[in-house]
Amino acid sequence: MSLLAVGISHQTAPVSLLEQFAMGTDDTVKALHELVGTDHVSEAMVLATCNRVEVFAEVDRFHGGVTEVSRVLARQAGATVEELSPYVTVHYEDQAVAHLFTVAAGLDSMVVGETQVLGQLRNAYALAREQGTVGRALHPVAQHALRVGKRVHSETGIDKAGASLVSVSLDHAEERIGPLAGRPVLVVGAGSMGALAAATLSRRGAQVTVASRTAESAARLAAAVDGSTADLDDLPAAIAAADLLLTCTGATGLVIGTEAVASAMRGRAGRPLAVVDLALPRDVDPAVAGLPGVHVVDLALLQGERTALLHDEAGGQPGSLAGAVAADDVAAAHALIEAETALLRAERQAAAVAPTVSALRSQAAEVVDAELLRLSTRLPDLDARARSEITRTVRRVVDKLLHEPTVRVKELASTPGGVDYADALRELFGLGIDTDVPAGGGRLAEAVSVDPDDLRPGGAA
Repeated sequence: MSLLAVGISHQTAPVSLLEQFAMGTDDTVKALHELVGTDHVSEAMVLATCNRVEVFAEVDRFHGGVTEVSRVLARQAGATVEELSPYVTVHYEDQAVAHLFTVAAGLDSMVVGETQVLGQLRNAYALAREQGTVGRALHPVAQHALRVGKRVHSETGIDKAGASLVSVSLDHAEERIGPLAGRPVLVVGAGSMGALAAATLSRRGAQVTVASRTAESAARLAAAVDGSTADLDDLPAAIAAADLLLTCTGATGLVIGTEAVASAMRGRAGRPLAVVDLALPRDVDPAVAGLPGVHVVDLALLQGERTALLHDEAGGQPGSLAGAVAADDVAAAHALIEAETALLRAERQAAAVAPTVSALRSQAAEVVDAELLRLSTRLPDLDARARSEITRTVRRVVDKLLHEPTVRVKELASTPGGVDYADALRELFGLGIDTDVPAGGGRLAEAVSVDPDDLRPGGAA
């Protein structure tokens, strides 16, 4: 069994494609059970955020696992694996572990160093545990990733510049309309992102109004930030009263159309309006950006800025995206991740050879028992004391013969290629072999060689 990570994120795909992967809790639960119901996936965890959908799975076959996970992702996006392959990344074993740790630390986020993804990973793990789709393999990996994420933020300087997506978006909004302190802000959506947005806005001194499909949720969030509530049925009036509209619902279609914003603008006497859309798929009609006096900040804008930042840094120019992290802090975070990846590798490899050691000792015990039984039938008159001494001697000899190879295979398991020694031990003693180990990871099209027609949703296995 081996760890596999297959996913799509802002690093490889445009926001327009990420929108097709938007997953609510029910969608995630369905995907989890679909994954573990396949032939090659035994455990699975799905991390679905506004910037990524990634599956971390324990599989018994690399190519079979990639194929099955890819099919589930393709069905979720309403596409074919062939269409998605340029954007999907595949990581295997150590690379999968390092990738998960990097994600948990916020180093793979649109805003490097942000902490929100750590909470999202914690929720993804909790949901997988609740659904029974994580077991002995993924439990320690997920728990280790959460610890690594905390360590990176507490032991490196990444938090000095790291910021959440909400904070960066609000920085952009303030550049357009000025400081938010004392200004009216409408938050549409009372989920986890809405709660983070409301809390961040409150800390900046804004007057927060919350609107949600569930009145109770809106009231609870508004009370937490000393704010008020608004009715979704009267959005134009609520928008007209606000200087900033921040929306982050879990809806699958547009929530705020162009006419609603245009109607609100007619009653604002020329006051500009900042619109921050952090939903995936987007809540606000893209045409809203064309209205006079409206300034839109969305995930596509932030993704474009991050791409430009990386391009500037590659060319030796200073980046400009808010939340950029000093190179030394990033290097320290990566060094910690590398050390933790090696530590987990040693733990996983030690666990991987344990069944071999157990099987070898069980086989030896069976041989000893069979030979002692044979001896008792051939020498039925052997007295009890002699029989007991012979039994102890034979078992002691076998234990001494097995001691060195079993101790050494455990020690060697923590070294590169150490599991190969366990494979050799299983082959030499006829304990059975089960391997399917490719190397490395990368894009889907490079990592798995199969006929794309066979990977279409509903196609041949």
